[in-house]
Amino acid sequence: MTERLRVDVAIVGGGIAGCSAALQLRRHGLSVCLMEKGALGSQASGVNFGGVRQQGRHFDELPLAQRSREVWGRLRELIGTDCEFVPSGHIKLARNDADLAALERYAADAAKFGLELQMMGRQRVRDEHPWLGENVIGGSLAADDGHANPRLVAPAFGRAARALGADLREFARVVEMARDGARFLVRCATGLEVSASFLVNTAGAWGGEIAGTFEEPVPIETTAPNMLVTEPLPSFINRSVGVCGGDVYLRQAARGNVVLGGGDGWVDLKQERSRPLSETSARAIDKALDLVPALRSALIIRSWSGIEGTMPDDIPVIGFSRTTQNLIHAFGFSGHGFQLGPVIGIIIDELVRTGASPSPLGAFDIGRFNGAVPRHASAANPEEEGAKR
Repeated sequence: MTERLRVDVAIVGGGIAGCSAALQLRRHGLSVCLMEKGALGSQASGVNFGGVRQQGRHFDELPLAQRSREVWGRLRELIGTDCEFVPSGHIKLARNDADLAALERYAADAAKFGLELQMMGRQRVRDEHPWLGENVIGGSLAADDGHANPRLVAPAFGRAARALGADLREFARVVEMARDGARFLVRCATGLEVSASFLVNTAGAWGGEIAGTFEEPVPIETTAPNMLVTEPLPSFINRSVGVCGGDVYLRQAARGNVVLGGGDGWVDLKQERSRPLSETSARAIDKALDLVPALRSALIIRSWSGIEGTMPDDIPVIGFSRTTQNLIHAFGFSGHGFQLGPVIGIIIDELVRTGASPSPLGAFDIGRFNGAVPRHASAANPEEEGAKR
């Protein structure tokens, strides 16, 4: 049985970015239908490490990360919960002199963007973090960074969007998308047909397929972050921890469980399946033990993975299509999307309503891959005749 909707904005993909966009668009009076092939936040948004960090960002991403950090600080006001966000500080560790020099260079460059990082030598890093192993020779601290629970964030944004009247459809697999005159037509396997003035592509690892549908092929690849968690332990790790090289990262949740990750699991995008790999997990555990020897007796109680879209330059695609008017992309976050998700929704709302965003988006333009001629967008009209509110 066919169900037809007519809305201002159709969103494909129910991760943090898509759900945040639905919320922001409804806050400004636009009608929205979001379609997600699984449950909200069931892929990259919900299965990652949960790091809320500005430190270590590609400098093109840093202004977005800084703007998003402000949103993380007011999550409870915005969506009714803080999603277990803890501004614990993020420390990036050096295990040799070359690492330490790299951290010093990054800190000097980050200061030009207003991000102040505290450099720590061997003595200070050991005095302030006595649980670190002997191989750590220094580090860089971003005091305002932290971590949150990724399983909570996209569903919380989704609930807030629904409370404002957004139509969010879970387990609604999109099977067809087309530009139908001045509007988009999106069909789902459930029989839902959505007509919309704007189409937003927040489909994560599947975002490249949508771009290809509109003649914008991109060289997106897939990865599967390999994650593990321990039994609850007495609280002792007071930072979100990363390392130069990114081969291991860890944090301790309020319940005492230590979440750690490193390397990639197995993934098959066509089968829509991923799983952790035992050999990858073993390497991550060994590296975690080098950093935090006190974990040696901890029991691993669960491992998991998810599907992430990665671009060759390790930064996402964000902004208007260059082939199709009123198509907006936000995908390929390359493992960096969790912290950015809340502000990506705000940016999508700005693009829909005004055609531009105050955030610098030039580096994320999809045209960097295909060189197509840009198309100009028109701002959405919340009073469009026939639109469902």
